[in-house]
Amino acid sequence: MTVIIPYDDILHVNRWRADVFCLHKPIMKKILLIEEQPETADNLKDLLGLSNYTVISAPDGRQGVRMAVAEKPDLIVCDVDLPVLDGYGVIHALQQYAETRGIPVIILTTLREKDDFRKAMMAGADDYLSKPYDGVELLRSIDICLEKHRRRLQDHPARATAPSENVEGSEQAWSPGDRDIRYFRKKTQLYSEGQRATQVWYIVKGKVKTFLVNTDGKELITHIYGPADCIGYIAAVRGGTYTDNAQVLEDAALIIIPRLEFLEILGSDSALSQQLIRWLARNATESEAGLLNLAYSSLRKKVAIGILGLYDHFHSGEDDRSFITVSRDNLAAIVGSAPESLTRTLSDFKKEKLIDITDGRIYLLDVSRLRNLIN
Repeated sequence: MTVIIPYDDILHVNRWRADVFCLHKPIMKKILLIEEQPETADNLKDLLGLSNYTVISAPDGRQGVRMAVAEKPDLIVCDVDLPVLDGYGVIHALQQYAETRGIPVIILTTLREKDDFRKAMMAGADDYLSKPYDGVELLRSIDICLEKHRRRLQDHPARATAPSENVEGSEQAWSPGDRDIRYFRKKTQLYSEGQRATQVWYIVKGKVKTFLVNTDGKELITHIYGPADCIGYIAAVRGGTYTDNAQVLEDAALIIIPRLEFLEILGSDSALSQQLIRWLARNATESEAGLLNLAYSSLRKKVAIGILGLYDHFHSGEDDRSFITVSRDNLAAIVGSAPESLTRTLSDFKKEKLIDITDGRIYLLDVSRLRNLIN
């Protein structure tokens, strides 16, 4: 679909921008435009060029990723329907490089359904515009995304230069590369205990839990995995069947790798071998600590450990208003207690002003005091 932006619209856009930014000295920001249609690309180049942006462009997703790595633009405007690598694949690929991971991305698409918006946001887009859109709408989105990015860098300057966000250490985490991403809703069962191990799941976005179920039907969560984690790999390497269950904890974007292909990569890619060792070491450490906690800790300590474990891996928000999102049933399954006992302990923590609970979120009001409970 070609997007035509009339010249009068461009003039209107620049009058609007002049009204808003007349007190500021113009700063030439570099924008990468990834658009297959030449006519649409030319129109957008004119619009962005006349709006005081330096514009570079690529006709397909793969070239767009390469150009982003080489040029390090301030923002990327990317169509979804692209040859070679679509817009969602572009976002995923950008997240694998330290130099492009934080660049804001605006997705352009002809689709209008809520699921399409959710898909774009889950993939990691900073904004999403449906065609047809006008020039003012696009430029407002660009200005908002650039301002948010500026504030993020101002608040957390280390993120601008950090080579990697890999929590395992300084080594670069392994990535499955440019592969199809599939989207799964919350509570989707990925595999069940006793099912033949035929594939491995790499998490791009969202969370997945693995758990065991005893003969009485009680669930015990063994691990919660997030972005850049992999599940099912132990069974895939060992062969045979899965020894636990895996379920999507919150809407997730996953890459599925067939078992034989995973084993082939493992035999030829040393980065995956090193990452596999890190995954195994971390899981072994967490499992050992979890067993000791279940066996010997008081309920207060179990709950504190469960909350802090989720906080350290998955917390959202700023430090003075950090929160985790987890249902009480899942938290009870993590700490190994009855939901009723968990509820009483959470109420005690709330009275002691250690936490607050609002709209399904657990806000950590005093992290240091919670840590003191487990020492």
